[in-house]
Amino acid sequence: MATKYVYFFGAGKADGKGTMKDLLGGKGAGLAEMTNAGVPVPPGFTITTDVCRFYYANKQKLPKELEAQQKAAMERLQKIMVKGFGDPANPLLVSVRSGAKFSMPGMMDTILNLGINDQVVEGFAKLTSNPRFAWDAYRRFIAMYGNVVGGIEKSEFEHILESQKNKRGIKLDTELNVKDLQEIVSKFKELYQRKLGESFPQDPWEQVTGARNAVFKSWNNPRAIYYRKQNKISDDLGTGVTVQSMVFGNMGDDSGTGVGFTRNPSTGVKEFYGEYLTNAQGEDVVAGIRTPKPIIKLGEDMPVVFKQLRDITSKLEKHYRDIQDFEFTIEKGRLFMLQTRTGKRTAAAAIRIAVDMVKEKLISKDEAIMRVEPEQLDQLLHPVIDPKAALKVIAKGLPASPGAATGQAVFDADTAAERGGKGEKVILIRQETNPDDIHGMDAAQGILTARGGMTSHAAVVARGMGKSCVAGCEDIRVSEQDRRFSINGTTVKENDWITLDGSTGRVILGAAPLIEPTISGEFGIFMGWADALRKLKVRANADIPRDAKVARQFGAEGIGLCRTEHMFFAEERLPFMQEMIVATDVEARKVALARLLPFQKEDFKGLFKEMKGYPVTIRLIDPPLHEFLPKTREDAEVLSQKIGVSAAKIMQAAEELHEFNPMLGHRGCRLGITYPEITEMQTKAIISAACELAAEKIKVVPEIMIPLVGNINELKDQKELIVRVADETIKEAGVKLDYMVGTMIEVPRAAITADEIATEADFFSFGTNDLTQMTLGFSRDDAGKFIKVYLDKKIFKEDPFQTLDQKGVGQLMEGAVQKGRKVKKDLKCGICGEHGGDPASVKFCHRIGLNYVSCSPYRVPIARLAAAQAVIESKSKLSYSSK
Repeated sequence: MATKYVYFFGAGKADGKGTMKDLLGGKGAGLAEMTNAGVPVPPGFTITTDVCRFYYANKQKLPKELEAQQKAAMERLQKIMVKGFGDPANPLLVSVRSGAKFSMPGMMDTILNLGINDQVVEGFAKLTSNPRFAWDAYRRFIAMYGNVVGGIEKSEFEHILESQKNKRGIKLDTELNVKDLQEIVSKFKELYQRKLGESFPQDPWEQVTGARNAVFKSWNNPRAIYYRKQNKISDDLGTGVTVQSMVFGNMGDDSGTGVGFTRNPSTGVKEFYGEYLTNAQGEDVVAGIRTPKPIIKLGEDMPVVFKQLRDITSKLEKHYRDIQDFEFTIEKGRLFMLQTRTGKRTAAAAIRIAVDMVKEKLISKDEAIMRVEPEQLDQLLHPVIDPKAALKVIAKGLPASPGAATGQAVFDADTAAERGGKGEKVILIRQETNPDDIHGMDAAQGILTARGGMTSHAAVVARGMGKSCVAGCEDIRVSEQDRRFSINGTTVKENDWITLDGSTGRVILGAAPLIEPTISGEFGIFMGWADALRKLKVRANADIPRDAKVARQFGAEGIGLCRTEHMFFAEERLPFMQEMIVATDVEARKVALARLLPFQKEDFKGLFKEMKGYPVTIRLIDPPLHEFLPKTREDAEVLSQKIGVSAAKIMQAAEELHEFNPMLGHRGCRLGITYPEITEMQTKAIISAACELAAEKIKVVPEIMIPLVGNINELKDQKELIVRVADETIKEAGVKLDYMVGTMIEVPRAAITADEIATEADFFSFGTNDLTQMTLGFSRDDAGKFIKVYLDKKIFKEDPFQTLDQKGVGQLMEGAVQKGRKVKKDLKCGICGEHGGDPASVKFCHRIGLNYVSCSPYRVPIARLAAAQAVIESKSKLSYSSK
């Protein structure tokens, strides 16, 4: 039996259903489900994602059965519509749209009005008694087809259109008359001939074939690939192609088109949200050429249609039990639903919707927790504008994506990508964005557009990325060529600082002061549900009290990594550290270390106080000593004046300590073994700080961590010294204090011999940054030169320094946990590498039985949610997604 590649929908019945997203894509599955539910959907058919995969697996060839199935579906469509495809007297026009399993807004291309040609346009004009409408449909089709199939830049068609409007002295497309449109069509066809060396296709079947193949090609266009990479969508899914009979929203004032959401996708408030335009086609709403009206106004313009739309979309939300993103067209007062799909939303909206839907008994708490992508929470953990600040508001647009952003103005995506990639803060400013701008949008702090609405490309993509966006700021005059915009006598040039408030739509001159967010309201309720479920504890990597305070505000249950060497780089301390390094004997080193001890002790007291009885894991000094010394003769001269050692001796010491491969050199526990006085000073500082607080009845849980151990004898050497100094210090203080001595597992040999090492260690903490480097043989600092190539060539699926290599590094970790706990049943095991904040890595840590993960303070809520999702996934083996 031949494989079924084409699924029909229409006349109240569909071949497919809503659960078939893998095969039909989200758009095709949604249309099938709506059809079966009795929703008024223009009929059509969907070509499956199997065809797309076949297309790429067979050098852009298609299955031989496809053509016959597609023609049979088109014949069925003609019968239902009582129209002929290519029939000038009674023409059937169709749209061709892409649709993958997951929504990819604006990443792939759509073609409307397909089937029109020189004969059909004349017949269509007579049939509708509206020649202007017919010729407008034809010029739109040529431009879309020429761009998507022919690869001609959109701007070339737009230039012809603008020239005609300028010639007539008009501003809006709707002011063009029939003669104007006929002239534009003629010039569009001339452009097509000139660019491609062939006439614009008049055969409707050739048109539909070209459009279908172009959709498959668009699956691998650069912006689609980039979008999938950013959103971790598999390249292997492929896209479906939906061919659907056209309905027209541009047939007069009783027609229109719109897009909307069943709840506000920016805030999550349960309100009907969206936009529409009268006398317009669907692309007009999202393209930003005309600023649309709020959807609520449709109740005044077309009350009957509005009520019908509210009723249908309300039923759709209850049916799918999630916010719906829908498109509709009104043709001569008759409503048609073009699609429904799970709505993209900001993190704030995702949480509010999840909490509200639990209250409404639409979903369970487990489902609510799985509805929010952990990475989305990052959007809620960044600054907002200080409400007390004096601001110079120069313009106001639509609040398209919440949150505040400051940066220097840039006016093209390439510049934004280049400068943003270097860590500079930039705001991308455009007339309107299009899918080709995605790399610049991703690198920018925020996006400002002069045109477009709340459902424009800029708004939808910015919300998905969690970027602040102000759209449709029509009062600003943007000159991308001159790299500036102006408003009411104020000009903002490239590199000028501006601030966007995506929650209110304000555009502010200068860099406004921002304040940190808090976890409260629905966010607090939601995180409470997550905390009640998770088994993994979540700690933070923090070196100073300020970071520890932020970590506690975000729910950290301790510090999993305090990097003590960071404390030595402060301006008032570094000279003492440098004095210690250049000292020529032990006594001189001890004198310098004694000067450092009070600083370290105060740092540790600050961390212990902030943690209020939660454990604090303190790693002893790790980097090689040459990193603390001057690199130039000039810097050595400055240091010489401070410590009374000649610049020549300082440079000599730097030369002697220089290492060819510092990652594998004289660092970690090797420093403490060769310079035991360093370990003594640090232990004294840690335990003294703890004893002073214990004397004040403040609970302290110090955990001293020895880095880079690969041999049990290294651990024995350092532990013996630490225990001696700690016990002496506690005895002198006359207090009761428990402490732990453990090690970082970051050398493969330590993981392999973990059963031996566990005999001496009170805890294991996996330092996955170094463990990844040593296991893969990659230097993290140098791997950036080739990791991108590895990802592009799919040698690696993920960057191993961002997402844990579970098959390699992960197996070492799992084996180490099992071996360690055979020796010590209750051995505490955690992770303190940056992987501790990556959701996939957190879930892996749950599966192998770690006690905690530790990550940067701003990723603590992400880790908390991922840990809760790990429990649900292990219970149900299901993974929900709101992608």
